[in-house]
Amino acid sequence: MRSALIVYGGWEGHDPEECATIYRRWLHEDGFSVRTATETSVFADPSIHDLSLIVPVYTMSKIAKEEAENLTKAVQGGVGLAGHHGGMSDAFREAVDYQFMVGGQWVAHPGNIIDYTVEVTKGEDPIMAGIPASFPYTSEQYYMHVDPSNEVLATTTFSGEHADWIEGVVMPVVWKRRHGQGKVFHMTLGHQAKEFENPNMATIMRRGMNWAARGE
Repeated sequence: MRSALIVYGGWEGHDPEECATIYRRWLHEDGFSVRTATETSVFADPSIHDLSLIVPVYTMSKIAKEEAENLTKAVQGGVGLAGHHGGMSDAFREAVDYQFMVGGQWVAHPGNIIDYTVEVTKGEDPIMAGIPASFPYTSEQYYMHVDPSNEVLATTTFSGEHADWIEGVVMPVVWKRRHGQGKVFHMTLGHQAKEFENPNMATIMRRGMNWAARGE
């Protein structure tokens, strides 16, 4: 049986506990054994190297050096990593090794909650199969610093309405990548837990977690 660890906490504005509950239900339904933790100290536990998947839901906050080192080594060794929005890509701002692993870091969301469009760039990928070529979305439109080695599955284009100097910038929304032997999946959608009610968002995230997870 595949095993997963969900670690949630940090800034409450991203509904970490509610999101962790959704993830836990999905993973149970998909055949994982699941445990949860609310302290980053779990990342220093040697047992995480035996997991199939780690799901961080931990916006901002801090991570100790030994915790970050053990986490990144676990993923390099084959443990999958998957998550969404600031719970994964705005976690542990001072931990550059963590950001290197994730493949991106949030830096802005001009206009805050706005209407924008998500464009699927790799509809042939199994994670994106059946997802509309483009779909409307209402949330924070994340402006990211991203790794050019990411395999981008969906993007969004900034209108310039809220920051005219970024008009026309195409920004990754969904990507997957490798970090050592581990698979990493990230989606920038999902400012609040209610967004998991969007079927496109939920389908992409659930498939991404299953893709990232190490098989038995």
